[in-house]
Amino acid sequence: MNRDYLTKHTWDLEILIVDGDSKDKTREIASSKGAQVILEKRKGYGRAYKIGLAQATGEIIVTGDADATYPFNTIHEYIQLLLDSHLDFITTDRFAALKHGSMSLKHRFGNLTLAWTLRILFLVNIRDSQSGMWIFKRDALSKIQPLETFNDGMPFSEEIKIEMFTNRHIKAKEIPSTLYPREGQVKLESFKDGIKNLKFLFKKRVTPSKKI
Repeated sequence: MNRDYLTKHTWDLEILIVDGDSKDKTREIASSKGAQVILEKRKGYGRAYKIGLAQATGEIIVTGDADATYPFNTIHEYIQLLLDSHLDFITTDRFAALKHGSMSLKHRFGNLTLAWTLRILFLVNIRDSQSGMWIFKRDALSKIQPLETFNDGMPFSEEIKIEMFTNRHIKAKEIPSTLYPREGQVKLESFKDGIKNLKFLFKKRVTPSKKI
């Protein structure tokens, strides 16, 4: 990220890392870089987001996986776009610029299948339903279902997009981004997680919306 840009615009920076009791020195490295580390032993992709989002204090929140796949060096541009376009929520389209080795053909097919299913079931026109990099105003969270009612697993990513894009009080947009090759151990169970995500989409489609 461009810290000079943040300073110039008098934006304070808060970095939160939610660590699921990892053994790869994530906590030590993050702490040494000035991040606040939150230990969450309960497993689940969505669970980690729930904990992090509940403790974030900034007016604008940027999310992403800590595996060097997302372009955090450009978040100042994404934040400025959010403000200039008067948006509430931005999600990123990794397919716009996939770097070599960043996503296998199997993962690409699975992601595209899930995105198409989401579009058909919920009429949400996005290309990348599984991207984990979002830029949004904290206030948007108060306009959707309570965080604790969201899925604790991988479907959290598609569920928050459904909530944001189908809410008439929220102005949401998908923007082109990029995806770099992952650093570190891959923890995603592609087939198992893909099936869970697919089942979740159909279940959510026929389940009454949860009240705020």
